[in-house]
Amino acid sequence: MIEYLLQALGLGLAAGLLPGPMLGLVIRETLEHGRRAGYLVACAPLLTDAPIILIALFVANALPASINRWLGLAGGLFLIWMGIDAWRAKPPTEASGAPWASLWRALITNWLNPHPWLFWLPVGGPLLISIQRQHSWLATVSFLLVFYLLLIGSKIFLCEIVARSRRFLQGAAYRWVMRGCSVLLIGLGLVLIAEYLG
Repeated sequence: MIEYLLQALGLGLAAGLLPGPMLGLVIRETLEHGRRAGYLVACAPLLTDAPIILIALFVANALPASINRWLGLAGGLFLIWMGIDAWRAKPPTEASGAPWASLWRALITNWLNPHPWLFWLPVGGPLLISIQRQHSWLATVSFLLVFYLLLIGSKIFLCEIVARSRRFLQGAAYRWVMRGCSVLLIGLGLVLIAEYLG
């Protein structure tokens, strides 16, 4: 069980800091409208991900175990690809936009963002099923709580950094954070592949 919680911690942190539409929106709304807008955007996955997770669980349950194994391998490769992409990430830049409806923009952005779908269908869905079968629903809920605590928490932390110091995003610090996430994602991808090959 500790292994799964560590995976939830690593995946949540990496997902929270990985460059993408949601991270860019957190930064943009914070720069333009302040901390409160950034916090609302950071919390948007709590509202949008539930249907995605349910669809992923339905698909993972409906498919034969052999297909789930291949989905798990594909998920591991996807994590490795995200890790390589994170290594090359450049600091986000400020963008323009309307001074209202930050949360609404975040909800639409996250629904149209391929990252949650690409994570929950091949990676998260089979992983949750595996946790539930080996342990219990309580373990599955614990995984989700840790994952979202790190996902939302890391975005809020970044929101604070943006609000306090724009220079941080211009320098080498951001690149080093992303390289740390890169190594983490590649490592988690390799662990996932080894688990499904074992």
